[in-house]
Amino acid sequence: MRRAVIVGAGIAGLAAALRLGQDGWHTLVVERAPSRRSSGYLVNLLGPGYAAAERLGLLPGLSTHALGVFTTVLVRADGRPRFTVPSDVAEATLGPRAVTVFRGALESTLYQAARDHAEIRFGTTIESADQDADRVRVALSDGTAEHADLLVGADGVHSATRTAVFGSGFRVDHPYVVGAFPLTGSVANGSEPSAITFIGPRRTAAMIDLGPHRSSAFFTYRCADPVADLRRGPVDALGAAFGDLGGGVPDALRQLGEDPSGAYFDAVSQVVMPQWSSGRVVLLGDAAWCVTLFAGHGAALALAGADQLGAALRRHDDIPTALTEWERGLRPEVTRRQALARRGMLQYAPPSRFHVRMNDLAIRAITLPGLRGLVRRGIERANR
Repeated sequence: MRRAVIVGAGIAGLAAALRLGQDGWHTLVVERAPSRRSSGYLVNLLGPGYAAAERLGLLPGLSTHALGVFTTVLVRADGRPRFTVPSDVAEATLGPRAVTVFRGALESTLYQAARDHAEIRFGTTIESADQDADRVRVALSDGTAEHADLLVGADGVHSATRTAVFGSGFRVDHPYVVGAFPLTGSVANGSEPSAITFIGPRRTAAMIDLGPHRSSAFFTYRCADPVADLRRGPVDALGAAFGDLGGGVPDALRQLGEDPSGAYFDAVSQVVMPQWSSGRVVLLGDAAWCVTLFAGHGAALALAGADQLGAALRRHDDIPTALTEWERGLRPEVTRRQALARRGMLQYAPPSRFHVRMNDLAIRAITLPGLRGLVRRGIERANR
C-alpha cells in the first residue's frame, strides 16, 4: 500500500485524499487550523471541475447545498437598482453540467467523503521535508515524523510546504484585498432570491441573498498597501472602503462587526512556478498555481487537479514520471486561467468610471436573447 502525506484540508487537499484513498493509498491529511472552516464565497463547478466532482462521487452531497440560479441586480451607490440580469440568463450561460455552492459547503461535502479514506489531523502542519529516491520524510509541528511515498502540499497561497521544499519568491502579489463572510439575515429589500451587486471604480460589493443559511457578502477593492489593510482587520478595513454605500451594504457590515470570526479576509496573490513537483513532493491547488478568485475557477481547478493527479499516479508506478505527466496535461489550463484572472481584475475593481460603463455594456449585452446562445457556446468551449 502506497502512503501519502497531504498538507492542507481545503478543497485541493481533501479532494486529493479522497481520490488517492479511493485508489487504495493510505493517506494522512494535516491541517494548520484547529478545526474545519465553513465560511467562503460562491463557487461554480463546471467543465473539468464538474466532471471531477462527478467522478469523485460528490454530486449527490453537493445537490443538498446547491444554490441554483438567481437574479442579479446591479445597483447604484445608494442601493437603488440600475438594471437586472434575470436568472434564466445565468441558467443559459452555465448550462446543465454545473453546480453552484458556497465554498464552505464544498469543503464540508469533501470532508464527509474524505474522512472515510484518510486520517485527518487538525492543528498540525509541516516543519520540514527531505527525500531520497525511495521515500520522503516529513517532520510535523506536533513532534511526529512520517515516512511516505508522496508528499502533497495543498496548503494554499501561503503554503509552508512550498517554502520548505521549493523556497520563496513564487508569490505574485496584486494591489487588491478580498473579504467574504456569511450573512445571518436578509439584506435585500425584496423577497426574491438575488445577488445585489455594486460595481464602482476600484471596488465591488455583492450580497448574495438566498435566505437563511444561504446568504453571503463579498467585497473586493484596490488599495495601495494590502498588508497594512490586513493589519487593520476586516471590520475596520471594509468599513473604511465601503462605508459610504447604501442598500444592503450597511447591514452586511453591521453583521460583520457583530461577528467577524467567520470572515475570509486576505490580499490577492497568484502563485507562478516553473515546476510544481520535485522528486516525490508535489504542490496542488493554490499552493502551486493560485489563479485568484478573479478567474472564477479556483475550486474547479483544485478538484480537477486532484482527480487528474490520482489518475496519473494510477497509470504510473514511478511517482516522478506520474507527476511530470500530470503537470504537462494541466499546466496549459492553469496558465490560461491566470491570464484571465489578470484581465478579470478590471471587472471586479474597474480603474475608472469609463471602465465601469464598459462593464455595464458587456453585462447588459448578455441579457439580450440573441446573444445568450453565443455566450453559452463560448463558455462551453472555454470549459471543455
